[in-house]
Amino acid sequence: MKRLLKARLAVPLAALPTALALLPQAALAHPGHGVATGAEAGFLHPLMGADHILAMVAVGLLAALRGGRALWALPLAFLALMSAGAGLGMAGIALPYAETGIALSIVVFGLAAIFGLRAPVALLAALVGVFAVFHGYAHGAETPETASGLSFGLGFLAATALLHAAGIGLGIGATRLGVGRTAPALGAGFAAFGLAMLALPA
Repeated sequence: MKRLLKARLAVPLAALPTALALLPQAALAHPGHGVATGAEAGFLHPLMGADHILAMVAVGLLAALRGGRALWALPLAFLALMSAGAGLGMAGIALPYAETGIALSIVVFGLAAIFGLRAPVALLAALVGVFAVFHGYAHGAETPETASGLSFGLGFLAATALLHAAGIGLGIGATRLGVGRTAPALGAGFAAFGLAMLALPA
């Protein structure tokens, strides 16, 4: 019975990246948010892009699969460096290949879930932090003119933290249910979707 449960869970877990990307609000572009301003617009921004959703959930998943200090170190590194990237975007400082960096982050996080779980936590935190700069830059550069930079930033930080928590919950749940070995399948799913994003025309 237990083996049957594991087998039934493995397939939907492996298909998770595609399911997340197909959410109604998850478009690759980041559309306007109507009359939403400040914290509300900031909170919505990461949720309006499949690239952001997948990358942030992947960070939480990777943290949960690595365990220990990674549970807080990886999300914290992402949030801190994302804030730095947002500052660049809000200041109008150009960051080349930002969209490519965002798509590539999904590939790298997916591969890390497959191959990098024994890497030092500091190395994994540095890895997610580097790519967080690109995500933050996108948020900062697309801050509505009518929105306060501080409130907008707090909004997308809150949404990012929630997406990390969702990924952590996924990883912990999979491990407790005895399907932790689906990590390679999940990682492959994230990596494949990131590669598909990279293949799309600009």
